[in-house]
Amino acid sequence: MKAQETRICRFRLTEVVVPARANAVNHPDLDRPLHKLAVAGQAGWSMQFDALPKLLIEMELDNGVIGFGECYRGHSWATVEAVAKRLLGSTLAAIPLQQVPIARCREHDGLELAVWDAYAKTHDLRLCDLLGGPLRDRVKVGAWTGHRKVEEIPAMAAEFARQGFDCWKFKCDLEDDVVGWCQAVKSGAPGMSVILDPNERWEQSHEAARRLRALAEVGNLLCLEDPLPRWMLAEYRALRHLGLGAVALHVSLPYVEHGQRVHDAILALQQGAVDAFNFNGGMAEFAQLAAIAQAANLPCWHGSEVDLGILEAMYVHQAAAAATCTWPSDIFGRLVREHDLLKASLAIEAPYVRLPEGPGLGVELDAAAIQHYQTQLKIIE
Repeated sequence: MKAQETRICRFRLTEVVVPARANAVNHPDLDRPLHKLAVAGQAGWSMQFDALPKLLIEMELDNGVIGFGECYRGHSWATVEAVAKRLLGSTLAAIPLQQVPIARCREHDGLELAVWDAYAKTHDLRLCDLLGGPLRDRVKVGAWTGHRKVEEIPAMAAEFARQGFDCWKFKCDLEDDVVGWCQAVKSGAPGMSVILDPNERWEQSHEAARRLRALAEVGNLLCLEDPLPRWMLAEYRALRHLGLGAVALHVSLPYVEHGQRVHDAILALQQGAVDAFNFNGGMAEFAQLAAIAQAANLPCWHGSEVDLGILEAMYVHQAAAAATCTWPSDIFGRLVREHDLLKASLAIEAPYVRLPEGPGLGVELDAAAIQHYQTQLKIIE
């Protein structure tokens, strides 16, 4: 059968819930949710991320090739099933990879990935080859955590440094002693840098400026990500002009209900509001975002939602093909969750993760692990 004649003939959709490892997210006494999206009528920050289900997609072609996809947490079954039914019977060659016929929704990137992975496998290419080929065979990554107590940080920093990590990202809010955290990191791992991510929760520019002044004296802050509400680009610019540390904006296209779009990166540049970007997006749109960062000669890194192995493999391919994606990416799911559902995990050789080998994503699924964490299964054919 010619590659251009292959058709999509079946979808296997497996819902799973994979918990986080004990003590991998927050200190037990500070177990505050990190998930900022509303869920089924519940406000953001009301549910921990690992309580939400994930959906694995296996899209089968009539030549036997199976394309893998993974949806972000909190998928809509109705949306996934509707898209799968529309794609059934389509020839792979008739689907433009740059504009897969799926409207912008939170499920878009997982379904798009299944199409790209199947296309790459059919043509015996790596996923990154469809992006123009890799610029590096390994991608910088960092350690990660949620809310912590100062006294536990030096030993944790020393252990991360022993493993090879040289950057540690913290989620934080106004209640956290971020200056004490950075001092503790410096004590436990003198050469380690820190990314602080308040997820917009420092609220006012004076709160951010006061902390930046103290953090500049500590001297190990790589950047401050999303300190204020995203619409406050003038305040972002003012923070940058203090000259106390780099300011980054997270453009996360899966955050559909927050209205995030590719043009947010352009607006931030027009306002002179950022020194770097954290990007999340599917195959086609991440490439657009990465090109914007390259044109602006600004560093970026790949964000995540503390995902499983399929999405994280996609992130490695995307980052490897992006010219300025050189800051530590948020590719650490297996270090946080109990399992990544892959037969062989991504090869993290801190502070890097290696680009997977083989066609498509270059990963295989662990059927036994998937069955263990499975909560629901649907077949569409």
